[in-house]
Amino acid sequence: MKEERFFYQPDIGRGELTKEDTQHAVRVLRMTEGDELWLMDGRGSFYQAEITVASNHRCAYRIVNELPQSRAWQGHLHLAVAPTKLNERIEWFAEKATEVGFDELSFLDCRFSERRTIKTERIEKIVVSAMKQSHKAWKPIVNDILSFKSFVTAERKGQKFICHCYDEADINATPQEQESKTQKPFLLDVLKVGEDATVLIGPEGDFSVEEVRLAEQSGYVSVSLGHSRLRTETAALVAVHLMQIRNEIRNKS
Repeated sequence: MKEERFFYQPDIGRGELTKEDTQHAVRVLRMTEGDELWLMDGRGSFYQAEITVASNHRCAYRIVNELPQSRAWQGHLHLAVAPTKLNERIEWFAEKATEVGFDELSFLDCRFSERRTIKTERIEKIVVSAMKQSHKAWKPIVNDILSFKSFVTAERKGQKFICHCYDEADINATPQEQESKTQKPFLLDVLKVGEDATVLIGPEGDFSVEEVRLAEQSGYVSVSLGHSRLRTETAALVAVHLMQIRNEIRNKS
């Protein structure tokens, strides 16, 4: 199926493509009645279908076969990131992270955020396009932006991590607290296979010290992404990739 073109149909029982997909299928790809069509519902299944009506305004289909897909990774992988000042950088991240594979994307309004609004409708379209292009059977959830405090104090399952550039001496107020902690561990080393994981990535100016302290008080573990100093969107993609590497289900045959 590597050469097949997929269309995203969250309501697979609707029986016809959206107006936008109809134009692409009929006007761009020149598809017509009887042609094979491949659909995905974003919830784990692909569908082989046949076009029954093809016009400039309508493309109807009938389902020929449902093909449930196996999960490519374990656990629920959730990335929460502060939007970048330039929209195209966070859009680039959303596209590439979807190609790599993860489950949920949230946006954080932090003290040093350069952007405090995000067009989730635009991110949704980019995620869907990347899902179709990379043949992913599950569509990542895209959430509206939340204040940092609202996000980190909410109850979440699984492991929770916050990536930042501070030393322990910057975060812990007393010498006793500083001595009780070692250097931040590398994210890949502390991720547990098969567990849900949430990872926080801050803005270009990093999280504030107070935000890191609040996150740690809420059960988040401070981690490192390596020795390089990374831009927000690069750090976010590295975090997704590390979660994917740790939880990837490999074919043993």
